[in-house]
Amino acid sequence: MMSLESWRSKYRSNMNKNNLIRFAQSLMFLPFMTGTVSFGSIVINTTKESTQTVFIQKQNIEASELLALNQALYQEAKDLKARLDLASQAKAEAIDAYFESHDMPLAGYGIKMVNEAIKNDLDWRLLPAIAIRESTGGKFDCIKVTNNPFGWGSCKIGFKSNEEAIETVARNLGGNNPNTAKHYADKTTEQILKAYNPPSIIPNYVKQVKSIMNSIGKEDFGIEVKV
Repeated sequence: MMSLESWRSKYRSNMNKNNLIRFAQSLMFLPFMTGTVSFGSIVINTTKESTQTVFIQKQNIEASELLALNQALYQEAKDLKARLDLASQAKAEAIDAYFESHDMPLAGYGIKMVNEAIKNDLDWRLLPAIAIRESTGGKFDCIKVTNNPFGWGSCKIGFKSNEEAIETVARNLGGNNPNTAKHYADKTTEQILKAYNPPSIIPNYVKQVKSIMNSIGKEDFGIEVKV
């Protein structure tokens, strides 16, 4: 039988081993810190940067990369807008040049027509060509109503200004008015013109308007825009 003193000695030995094991296990969960830690004759070197510092640095790098990407995209969008503005201006000048060369009152409305064509996904030459065919570019507006160089609504609808007339006709021809969308939505330029003035009413209407469009300029006229 083991003596009391022998039992106590063995118990202390086991306790020391268990404590050492628990201490070693606890080191696995300690945060990494700068410097060294001494335990008697044992020196444990720790890492230079803490886990938290590494995480923060990673977040900073990712934020910097995202900022750089956003700045690049912003500059690209800005450059594209500048090219689009130049192209729109060139088309507007072509429209105004045609109006001016024929002494038409709508000279100066070129940029408005181009912008409304873009907004409603229309050929940029369509609005001026219709205005030329219907009223000789504003020379012979509808008599009974005001500011209607397009003959819109069979000359029964007037507008407060030519700008309003341009906006209204463009919105309708682009299929963006629910009341007339069935006639113009998702149609080609030729189909839009056939709905505007059916061949049964004016047989050569489409041909006449398209001829005017070609006189104003080519569909892809202007500055090349690369996206």
